[in-house]
Amino acid sequence: MASLRSFRALSRSFSRNTIIARIPAAARPLSVSVPRFNDDTTSALAESDSSASSLTEQAVSRNTPTHIDWTTSYYGLATEPFSKEVTAILTRTVDPKLDVEMKPDGIIYMPEVRYRRVLNEAFGPGGWGLVPRGDTVVGDKIVTREYALIVHGRFISQAQGENNFFSVDQIPRAVEGCKSNALMRCCKDLGIAWQLWDPQFIRRYQTTQAEQVWVEHVVNKKKARIWIKKGDPVPYPYKKTV
Repeated sequence: MASLRSFRALSRSFSRNTIIARIPAAARPLSVSVPRFNDDTTSALAESDSSASSLTEQAVSRNTPTHIDWTTSYYGLATEPFSKEVTAILTRTVDPKLDVEMKPDGIIYMPEVRYRRVLNEAFGPGGWGLVPRGDTVVGDKIVTREYALIVHGRFISQAQGENNFFSVDQIPRAVEGCKSNALMRCCKDLGIAWQLWDPQFIRRYQTTQAEQVWVEHVVNKKKARIWIKKGDPVPYPYKKTV
């Protein structure tokens, strides 16, 4: 029995020594030293993270629409259609009696204030705007400038506005009229008052809503035949003649 116990003890000792011998020294557990940070080090790391976050936010903000140069950009052009509700407001039929006016030469138009009403109804006040795309050019008797129509941060259309003037003191008014003219032209791309460019509508309007009358210019006494809306008085500087 004593010999058996001695043999078993020797076997266990041999097994333990053999297993330990098979484990490489590099694979044995090592004591790891964990660095300790004081308050100054923690504060410096926090400031570094904050700076990195700030730089990231600045990089992202530079790519947002708030930094778009609308004097040259076409950002958002034709990205998606407007909703059916907005489209119905923009493309509804004009009222021949309330919305349409006529010039003496027979050209029909809608006053620019009505274009603004349609835009405000469709997109809300502040939801649209005109951006100059160039400098104001003043000629001998004409003012012109290019504008772009922006809606909800999207480029919609651009057009060259123009207006006439006859004296230097009329230039400020002509510049404002130039802007309104550009707005009207930009709104064509939204379908606002589209009937005013339809030849069939124009002919029907002249037949049913307008008439031609003979007039005399009150200054130079020249006679001419002009267009007016039925029921409207003859505009100055003309007077009706027989």
